[in-house]
Amino acid sequence: MRQGMRLPSPALAIAGLALFVALGGSVYAATKAKIDGRAVRMKSLPGNRLKVHSIPANRLKPGVLKGIDPSAPITGAEIDELTLGQVPEAVHAISADTAQSAIDAQTALNAVNAVNAQTVNGHSAGCLPGTELFAGACWQTSASKTAVSAPAAATSCAVQGGTLPEALQLASFSQQPGVNLDSGTEWSSDITNMAAENIFAVVTVSAGGSFNFTSSANARSYRCVIPLLT
Repeated sequence: MRQGMRLPSPALAIAGLALFVALGGSVYAATKAKIDGRAVRMKSLPGNRLKVHSIPANRLKPGVLKGIDPSAPITGAEIDELTLGQVPEAVHAISADTAQSAIDAQTALNAVNAVNAQTVNGHSAGCLPGTELFAGACWQTSASKTAVSAPAAATSCAVQGGTLPEALQLASFSQQPGVNLDSGTEWSSDITNMAAENIFAVVTVSAGGSFNFTSSANARSYRCVIPLLT
């Protein structure tokens, strides 16, 4: 007797359908659903499968990046200066440096002009004929030919824009080459004492450079000290 093909039992058919649906759903879920970090097993992904810059440094295991401490601050040696813009204060510093350079340059130029100047405030700079530079002023090389009192000598020097010399300076000037004091004595601007109104003694300097004093009313030779501006 010929046996026919046996049909699956209802239970087997239901089991097969359930298996098909389960497999299809897993495939659909795998292809359509997004996988987040919770679905990834630890240490299951190699480093070359990760997107660059996708993991922050504080998520890395200590010691993974040799020689780099993710928690340490970034130093200047690790920054490319070319990627940074100019700091506003640096602009001001450059301007200040330029301004200071300009001031220094102008000061130097003024100094050169001062050295080369022939006049100061409209006055000639230098010593007139018959005088020579000494101690920062122009000293008359010869004493006056006329002897006068000390007040008269001081007045004559004032008219010329100068003064009588101090005693010590006159003695020092007498030691310069080619300078000779009067054969007697010359007036200085130093007063030693006063006996009464308009009666006083004035220091005089002799040809040898020694000091003396005499009444201001006596007649003596003198020489004037004139400032450089004439």
